[in-house]
Amino acid sequence: MAHLGLTTLLVRDYDEAIAFFVDALGFELREDEPRADGGRWVVVAPRGSRETGLLLARPGKPEQQARIGDQTGGRVGLFLHTEDFAADHRRMTAAGVTFLEEPRQEPYGTVAVFEDLYGNRWDLLQPK
Repeated sequence: MAHLGLTTLLVRDYDEAIAFFVDALGFELREDEPRADGGRWVVVAPRGSRETGLLLARPGKPEQQARIGDQTGGRVGLFLHTEDFAADHRRMTAAGVTFLEEPRQEPYGTVAVFEDLYGNRWDLLQPK
């Protein structure tokens, strides 16, 4: 296998999700194209990332709507790696990102759990 290309993240609204990922997390908007079904093909990714991105998708069914913000059952499901934890933590906090804990040291690196605008849990992680 070459790499994992995209991971789908259910969102309520494309524009509010783009604003959060671009403005608060510092991602870049890679694609935003209309689809024939009235939806959009929206891809965001961390700046400089060459492989994995997020496909932001509005739910098409009621059971998908119920999963917005709870795609992993309350567990951390996404891991945002950084080379400068302190700087990114400060920038994200200033942008209004909600961290659920203080940064901590683990054998694998420096980490803190945060929520996206829908409540999905992420790790901001600087690996050792």
